[in-house]
Amino acid sequence: MDVKARMQDLSGSRVAIAVAALALTASVWGVATLTDSDSAPRQDIAHGQGSAAGGTGGDGSHGGDGAQGGDGGTQQGGIPDGIAHASESGGNAANITIDDGPDPTWTPKVLDVLKRHGVKATFCMIGPQAKAHPDLVKQVVAAGHRLCDHTVDHDTSMDKKPVAYQEKQILDAKKMIEDAAGGAKVLYYRAPGGSFTPDSRRIAAANGLRPLGWNVDSKDFDKPGTATIVATVKKEMRLGPTILFHDGGGDRQQTVEALDQVLTWLKDQGRPTGFPVQSTP
Repeated sequence: MDVKARMQDLSGSRVAIAVAALALTASVWGVATLTDSDSAPRQDIAHGQGSAAGGTGGDGSHGGDGAQGGDGGTQQGGIPDGIAHASESGGNAANITIDDGPDPTWTPKVLDVLKRHGVKATFCMIGPQAKAHPDLVKQVVAAGHRLCDHTVDHDTSMDKKPVAYQEKQILDAKKMIEDAAGGAKVLYYRAPGGSFTPDSRRIAAANGLRPLGWNVDSKDFDKPGTATIVATVKKEMRLGPTILFHDGGGDRQQTVEALDQVLTWLKDQGRPTGFPVQSTP
């Protein structure tokens, strides 16, 4: 082969090598791009699984800790600011929580049902309601139940309000409830409609209140019928241990009847009841 032919052959080889190198670079870049784009969905899938103990929050959070599945932190006094779902009684225990009272008609009926079943519950009270009915708050405490701060105005949009507003809603309600209780402490804070923020959780925990979520919304507030409320609870118990009922906000006869049936069912299922965790993550 003459020199000219050798040069042409060498030039062709260099072009082929360059083309191959470019193709390999493009392939590596493409794999990296696919890997990066896939990483976010994988994180979301893991994020949505929740913890075994706390379950998946019907309040929009996941597991036992943190808003939207975050780990949360621990404030002065040892109260975590993660949203609690798990039960102090552990295992397959259920937590009964009662919102929006106290109500002079329905709170006593709820207390009667709980007493008949030997069950303790957590009452999430609205500040002015507690102030207006201190006798009911004292009855709740005397029966061995726990108190939860459910704010002053039950503003479900408070997560969009200034931090100072959130703080006032939480701390003013806490004072109203504790004054009405005659010395008993409020141990939890439940945001109206689950409208937690990192700031509201921090404020609550710093003042001794564990943010409290729920796993099972009984939908009793909408008064769909006693049988429907009971069926909803049975269906959703797989999500976790904390059940939401109401003793305020209107006629709660269906709630009283459904609570009675749910507590009977839980006993038949061998499921004890307890209080939500307060100081443990």
